[in-house]
Amino acid sequence: MSQSIKSKNSTQDDEPRVELENFIPYRLAVLSNFVSSSIATIYSERFNISIMEWRVIAVLGNYQPLSANEICECTNMDKVQVSRAVSSLTKSGRILRKTDKNDRRKSQLRLSARGMKVYQQIVPLALERERQLLASFNNREMDEFDKLLRKLEARARELCFTS
Repeated sequence: MSQSIKSKNSTQDDEPRVELENFIPYRLAVLSNFVSSSIATIYSERFNISIMEWRVIAVLGNYQPLSANEICECTNMDKVQVSRAVSSLTKSGRILRKTDKNDRRKSQLRLSARGMKVYQQIVPLALERERQLLASFNNREMDEFDKLLRKLEARARELCFTS
């Protein structure tokens, strides 16, 4: 039995319970929130963008042009989150939208010069924060951590598509 799910021993009818402090999905979510918030303090104050807007900028900075649906796939954000981020970034002049001539419902998104400048300024800051976060790992631990994360990600994807 997992450490995070403990059953009470008082009677047979008692249900198992989840102890969140030991429940891996919860711990990963909390860790993710701490890490995202740590990096967000850097770009929200300096560049006035949200976590979701940064994710859109980051993915476009690497793979543009993309449709909103492709951004959803790359970031695992839902359509509403992407739509709000894209709308805000378009209004602030950081994203350019080009409508498909054959299908006006489709559009390609790319960073404007202003958006690319933000991307180029945030990337070194985000990478430095990542370096600080991982500084407590030696090379062997970092390799093992990366290997374990990849295994968890792959298994989580499998479970997502087999449910």
